[in-house]
Amino acid sequence: MDKKKQMHAPVYEALEKLKKRRVVPFDVPGHKRGRGNPELVELLGEKCVSLDVNSMKPLDNLCHPVSVIKEAEELAAEAFRADHAFFMVGGTTSSVQGMVLSCCKAGDKIILPRNVHKSVINALVLCGAIPVYVNPEVDNRLGISLGMEVSEVEKAIVANPDAVAVLVNNPTYYGICSDLRSIVKIAHAHNMLVLVDEAHGTHLYFGENLPVCAMDAGADMASVSMHKSGGSLTQSSLLLTGKNVNWEYVSQIINLTQTTSASYLLMSSLDISRRNLALRGKESFAKVSRMAEYAREEINAIGGFYAYGKDMINGSSVYDFDVTKLSVYTRDIGLAGIEVYDLLRDEYDIQIELGDIANILAYISIGDRIQDIERLVGALSDIQRLYARDPEQMPNTEYINPTVMVSPQTAFYAEKKAVPIRETEGMICGEFAMCYPPGIPILAPGEMITKEIIDYIIYAKEKGCSMQGTQDPAVEYLYVMEAPTGAVRR
Repeated sequence: MDKKKQMHAPVYEALEKLKKRRVVPFDVPGHKRGRGNPELVELLGEKCVSLDVNSMKPLDNLCHPVSVIKEAEELAAEAFRADHAFFMVGGTTSSVQGMVLSCCKAGDKIILPRNVHKSVINALVLCGAIPVYVNPEVDNRLGISLGMEVSEVEKAIVANPDAVAVLVNNPTYYGICSDLRSIVKIAHAHNMLVLVDEAHGTHLYFGENLPVCAMDAGADMASVSMHKSGGSLTQSSLLLTGKNVNWEYVSQIINLTQTTSASYLLMSSLDISRRNLALRGKESFAKVSRMAEYAREEINAIGGFYAYGKDMINGSSVYDFDVTKLSVYTRDIGLAGIEVYDLLRDEYDIQIELGDIANILAYISIGDRIQDIERLVGALSDIQRLYARDPEQMPNTEYINPTVMVSPQTAFYAEKKAVPIRETEGMICGEFAMCYPPGIPILAPGEMITKEIIDYIIYAKEKGCSMQGTQDPAVEYLYVMEAPTGAVRR
């Protein structure tokens, strides 16, 4: 990587030049550099609003970049060791869907774990591809899915030689990593592409002693949430492609759904953040790793909590672990993760990333300070002392392995009826049901509804998880297929 080149931020620099010219705007956006909306200026600041501009020749166009955006994407590709990089302004959801839609058409098979983010299954609804699930092993104590075992991926590939791609979550929300290099090697030997949902792995490209990143492992495409651990603005992301991918075709796929009015606030934040990581990422993520490891040690010393880390590595279902992820198991103090999440926010003014049935996740990044870590540890110590109770029987997994009856697309667009959730056992779900975050569907369209799944959804609701995906906001009803049609091709 050429550090001298990486010092440039072409989109940011073009915006600075534009600002100095004091151009009179007779284009959109209609707030006209904030003059038409003073409350917006008061909230965001004049500088921010003045840079919320439309595409124009000096600023290039994200739909067909030829100048400053093109240069910025080339610098991002170099920094992330990719053949090409796309700036994405629809979040990593749009990046993930760009990957899937670029290689899957109606009826194509794609091999993937079931604990994917909803954006993956949404893409299958859009394109009509058929999921072949490699259900990952579950840690029964922690209630989380582990990585994709290489032997299981190979079995799925051999059993489905007509599959077009393998998709891998790496790392998972909780920090679990698969043997990505081996998966890539096997998939490529069978002429399949490897797509990596790397939403939680921006730092893997810049830190040391961290799990391998997708591009270094030889993956064909990777979706990278720059706004998570990379420091850019929310909703900004990257889609990386390798040498085996026709990036011009991927560009056409992206343009099917991505906005033609891309935000220069988001694009400039990608540009500036890439520069920051390229120049200072190694030192920054060394600090993040140290803080997360320190927090892990302090939390484990409290008693009752279990902050897991590299001790989970077993060489197969947990091939590696991302130590920057501060995941903490809470059930031994008798509290669900979501209950600890609520206590931290309501009683201690600490907002963590997620609380599920059994765990919490505190996201440690380049913006954190050691005093913030100390405050979190102190609050957890208080919660253990003040709120702990005898552990109760709780569901022990982030989702229950479902049975796929029809394709997600078939079920999503089928005729459906609303049925009280307790009466849906044995029916085929026509919509999503999930806790968000982490956004892994408990039910996806086309899956059989079982009593165990119904009990899990009701329990998650009662504990205060944020339920999403259903037409009924209260999740008292589920929409189910009137009659199953279009059996899944295996």
